[in-house]
Amino acid sequence: MLTKKTAHPLLAALACLVPTLAPLAADNKITPMLDSVDVIHNGQTVTIQRGHDRNATLPEMFQKTERGCPPFCVQPMVAVPGVDTIGELEVLSYLSRIAQGDSTILIIDSRTPDWVMRGTIPGSVNVPWTKISREAGGTFEMPSEADSFEHIVADEFGATHDKERGTWDFSQAKTLVLFCNGIWCGQSTANLKSLVKIGYPVHKLKWYRGGMQDWVSVGLTTVQP
Repeated sequence: MLTKKTAHPLLAALACLVPTLAPLAADNKITPMLDSVDVIHNGQTVTIQRGHDRNATLPEMFQKTERGCPPFCVQPMVAVPGVDTIGELEVLSYLSRIAQGDSTILIIDSRTPDWVMRGTIPGSVNVPWTKISREAGGTFEMPSEADSFEHIVADEFGATHDKERGTWDFSQAKTLVLFCNGIWCGQSTANLKSLVKIGYPVHKLKWYRGGMQDWVSVGLTTVQP
């Protein structure tokens, strides 16, 4: 059994931040030390936990192994130098902090609404990659209107834009955790590159590389908007 001295600090933080509901079966935990995590989604409490159905399979949309590249190319482990690549437990930790009232963090589903409607991570918000991506050339080029882009970065991400000078102040900007469909999806990767190009601090950007593919693969709760 893990003790306070040997427990992973991330698991210890989750255990302190998030009260669990009734204990789950011993073999249905997220980790040996973590039963479930309560998050807020659209103003409602949602409990993220592992599934109970031993015969459950992946949703059909995540069963394919052959996807054309481009656009569905395998993404690198590091999307942008300096941007942390994180996993499920780190995402849960950030979601826990949001549920406890931390307004400095935003979990972003970068996919288009048609994908999001099939299921997303509880506690995330949808900011379609097409509204942020400014990649020049390449498969994912779909420039956004400047006003829409500036509105998202300023009003949703918390940055300040000086239109006369064309500069950004990110001192009060939120920490963003971006994800899309998984390691074969370049949507969140494109957005990270676009944000870094305008000066968004890399230490305020996190990338959940596994995305929805990995999230559903380990049986974690999803919700439909």
